[in-house]
Amino acid sequence: MTICPLEIQHAVEICNWIYEPPYDVYHWPTWEQMQKDEIEFGDPVLRAQQYIAIVDDNSRLIGFAQLFPMTGVTRLGLGLRPDLCSRGLGPSFAKLIALEARRRMPQHEIDLEVLAWNKRAVRAYEQAGFRITDTYARSSQNGYAECHCMVFEPIQS
Repeated sequence: MTICPLEIQHAVEICNWIYEPPYDVYHWPTWEQMQKDEIEFGDPVLRAQQYIAIVDDNSRLIGFAQLFPMTGVTRLGLGLRPDLCSRGLGPSFAKLIALEARRRMPQHEIDLEVLAWNKRAVRAYEQAGFRITDTYARSSQNGYAECHCMVFEPIQS
């Protein structure tokens, strides 16, 4: 897995990803809508500053991440290509992204939010070196949802 800039062709592909229920909450609007509204990676400045693509040895998109800067924290948002979910890639994918965030901002804590019901993701993040530090309700597209905050604290060897 290699990290590279998130290019427009990656963004278009991500907007076309289809996740099976209940993971379909992770669908993005169409690329045209994201560009029109200049939201998330549809905003070229935000895409360049905060988004990265993760590709395989053939430059095929595996997933993406947002490295969102906050005060003293870099919050990760990440997505794995739907056909690659449940294949054991999650822990190494998440760890690669967390280590990249730490490389870019070594003084920052690295964390992420995950919907509490998403046990598959929670397990992958725990295996990558994250631990749950807080659980709370936050606004989502379907009302309020229980969410875990997980902090990257890999075991030092």
